[in-house]
Amino acid sequence: MLRLGVIVLLLSGFFDAAMAESAIERGDYLVNTIMACGNCHSPRDANGRTIADKALSGGLTFNTPAFVATASNITPDPETGIGSWTDAEIKRALIEGVRPDHRHLSGVPLAAIMPANFYKALLPEDLDAIVAYLRSVKPVRNEIADPVYKTPIHRDPYPDAESGFNKSMFKEPVGRGAYLVTIGHCMECHSAWSRGVSDFRTGLGRGGRSFAEAGLGGVTAANITSDRTAGIGTWSDQEIVRAITQGIARDGRILKPPMGYPFYAGLKQSDLADILAYLRTVPPLQ
Repeated sequence: MLRLGVIVLLLSGFFDAAMAESAIERGDYLVNTIMACGNCHSPRDANGRTIADKALSGGLTFNTPAFVATASNITPDPETGIGSWTDAEIKRALIEGVRPDHRHLSGVPLAAIMPANFYKALLPEDLDAIVAYLRSVKPVRNEIADPVYKTPIHRDPYPDAESGFNKSMFKEPVGRGAYLVTIGHCMECHSAWSRGVSDFRTGLGRGGRSFAEAGLGGVTAANITSDRTAGIGTWSDQEIVRAITQGIARDGRILKPPMGYPFYAGLKQSDLADILAYLRTVPPLQ
């Protein structure tokens, strides 16, 4: 009986470890592909390449008329990162944009560049997976300055995130693609830009946002609607996938950041197919 009990305990530990590994792997995939968290949260060298041993320890600085903010350290360093945050606090930061130490200020938001209005769509199991992965990465001590707010921050809700997703919606490629495009916050940049706010309701996918605030003057988000002239309506599947994963336009032009091409290159072919299926349904706009 004692031997049997030991075997049961060992097997239980094995299955618990396997489940934890599965969650970490899922979180790794989400963070490092479609969500492209390192695109903002990882520091870069003089050539624009991510500094591998400092991944997720704080990155881009955004200087806008409304705020100045540097992407936070989201490694598990207990003093300068999120190592002392609870799981619930990490999830709240993701889906509500609120820091733990700002609760007494009625929920002062994270800098408005953080797409919490998109991450609200994350399924509970994906939120758990992201937390598990962030707990597993190398802690890096790197203190980031607090954001400076110059004017009140306004963010419009993203319709698909507000209505929410459930697995019953994933029976068709378009539903799965809509979820990926939402948590990838693609339409944050690729929707029409009006008075400092993305226009999701009348300008979804139309593009036009400039990135001068991130030091990327001259870069404007493209129209990714199904419009056959201004958008990608006549692009082949292969051309769209190449643009997403390699940063090469239909005409061979090299596309510029901040789009996270190196992250999207790691997307599964099945996920890319679902994203394509959804993009084909975005109403045409010029």
